[in-house]
Amino acid sequence: MRKAAYILFIICLITGCKKEKMPDVSGTETIDNILYGSGPYYALGFCFSTAGKISTLSKNPKHDLTIGNDGTLLNLILQSENFKDSFYRAGDYPDEGSAKQAFDDLTAPSVPQWIVWADSVKANQIWIYRSGTEHFAKIRIISTVSEVRSGRNYAECTFEWRYQPDGSLTFPSK
Repeated sequence: MRKAAYILFIICLITGCKKEKMPDVSGTETIDNILYGSGPYYALGFCFSTAGKISTLSKNPKHDLTIGNDGTLLNLILQSENFKDSFYRAGDYPDEGSAKQAFDDLTAPSVPQWIVWADSVKANQIWIYRSGTEHFAKIRIISTVSEVRSGRNYAECTFEWRYQPDGSLTFPSK
């Protein structure tokens, strides 16, 4: 009887000690400017702290990035609604391999001046993002799409990202 109680205690201890899963701090994501709902309309933005897409209507947590354009099909823009200058272009690269290598090697970027949005977003660029709570992410643009769909300017961006949840501007190297 004593042995059975001991085994039951161990089983309860093991199953009751589940750790809460921490969100990812890196990955690859695709966002677009498709609108959903019937009013108010919303898109799906990206939130670094939850490592996923969330509604642009969400208040807590709030999205970090959305993609749009300047009303033409020529200029894609990554935007944030955190009321700060939040973007810095850390580089443009001639091909995917050199952009990937630069992204992996970028561990402690120096940001001379932040700008309000990431303008003229194209493949093989690297951007640094600053959230409204002073957390940082580095972003490598993998691909973009800019075309007319259903009579509306459509924008899409696929990016690799690495988030720094400790509030520093230092990223671990790969």
